Amino acid sequence: MSKDNKVKIKVDELNLWYGDNHALHNITADLYENKITALIGPSGCGKSTFLRCLNRMNDLINIVKIDGEVVIDKKNIYDKDVDEVSVRKRVGMVFQQPNPFPKSIYDNVAYAPLKHGIVRKGKECDELVETSLRKSGLWDEVKDKLNQPGTSLSGGQQQRLCIARTIAVKPEVILMDEPTSALDPISTEKIEALMLELKKDYTIITVTHNMQQAARVADYTAFFHLGKLIEYDETETIFVNPNNKKTEDYITGRFG
Repeated sequence: MSKDNKVKIKVDELNLWYGDNHALHNITADLYENKITALIGPSGCGKSTFLRCLNRMNDLINIVKIDGEVVIDKKNIYDKDVDEVSVRKRVGMVFQQPNPFPKSIYDNVAYAPLKHGIVRKGKECDELVETSLRKSGLWDEVKDKLNQPGTSLSGGQQQRLCIARTIAVKPEVILMDEPTSALDPISTEKIEALMLELKKDYTIITVTHNMQQAARVADYTAFFHLGKLIEYDETETIFVNPNNKKTEDYITGRFG
């Protein structure tokens, strides 16, 4: 699909079952470094399930069975010798509903880096908090109220705080599960601008129900339907000249 882009995550023959329900069927795709990949498709088609396979979040559900490979930098994250906590440190996650910890703005960002020993308390931690908040476009709005609770911020600010919290543990990949669906248009615009900025340093995979958003921010788009990856290509190709009739029908609003 792309000669000059470096593959960050190689997904090969990935299948997932919830008990007897076969939810993902033979998904194979290369996800590229420092690019934004959007996952689109109707509700319940497997987008979020696939996203959660990329950082082993589905391991938390005891009826899940997974086979196939998710290789990040030449190592299958499902190998027996791989610790899922280390995977989640490298592959951060931002959820649909902003979910700040019931702590101060400062502690929201500092908590995990201190816990993982990434930084020490004091100046080193202060600098990491500031850098993370700057990268998430929030610093200027909160620098004078770092001791106030994260929950006191507006919805859009809370989501950017969650992005700062994700960045603080220095991941390589950021997963976003409909990060703007609970936000107003102005906050959405800020998060989209932020995503375009962040892809310079991170590989981003995002689930979105918003076709316009995928068209605006994504370099690549993957269309899922009934647990299958129907089509995956550069975003422009998917939107302007899709190969598959189903993709075209979904994008033009005939179903979904």
